[in-house]
Amino acid sequence: MDFRKARFVKSTPTYVDQPEDTLKEVLFIGRSNVGKSSLLNALCDNHSLAFTSSKPGHTRLLNYFSLGEGVYLVDAPGYGYSAAGKKHALVFGEMMEEYFSKNDKVKLVVFLLDSRRVINEEDKELIDFIEECNIPYIIVMTKCDKLNQKETALMKKNIKEAFIDIETFETDEKQEELKEKYEEFIKEETEQEEHHEEIVAETNKQEIIEEKQEEKNDEIIQEEVVQIEIENK
Repeated sequence: MDFRKARFVKSTPTYVDQPEDTLKEVLFIGRSNVGKSSLLNALCDNHSLAFTSSKPGHTRLLNYFSLGEGVYLVDAPGYGYSAAGKKHALVFGEMMEEYFSKNDKVKLVVFLLDSRRVINEEDKELIDFIEECNIPYIIVMTKCDKLNQKETALMKKNIKEAFIDIETFETDEKQEELKEKYEEFIKEETEQEEHHEEIVAETNKQEIIEEKQEEKNDEIIQEEVVQIEIENK
């Protein structure tokens, strides 16, 4: 899959207004100013693809970027920016709760965390909710290039304390691995869907065979009944 072909399609206040051809979505989510747009631009090798702003809380909508064949990268609004106010926090909460619990097109969540910040309860609660919705996710630590050796060691320690057996990537070194991870996941999802379709097709075929057999049995029974009536006469 060529990420360089990614193109912006639309912005929406809710997943209900997602592009009509959507089959699979990969959502990028994280705190305000965590670097979601920068990561998207880096992955797609297009620095003007997603708008980046130095002002936290700028993104308020779900931004859809097409990779073709019904696959979309989705840039979610940032959370946790206090200056945006309680109203923004409420809107974000309602938007994402609906997105995660009702949107069957989301196949993977890329959860971004600022490597310089402490992982707090708000971060953990959102990840817990994603897990409750049974949506696969990976965590990406951003801005690792701004850390010294001591801070990097502390970041890794914080990750281990906050999460168990979780895979992490650093955006400045692991972009290709993240692309490979994404492509492998999409491939696995496609293979699972094809296998499911084969099972459904085989089940339907068996049901048709059984129905025809029942019809044939009914015809045989009916013929026997007619024959008995003739003999009785």
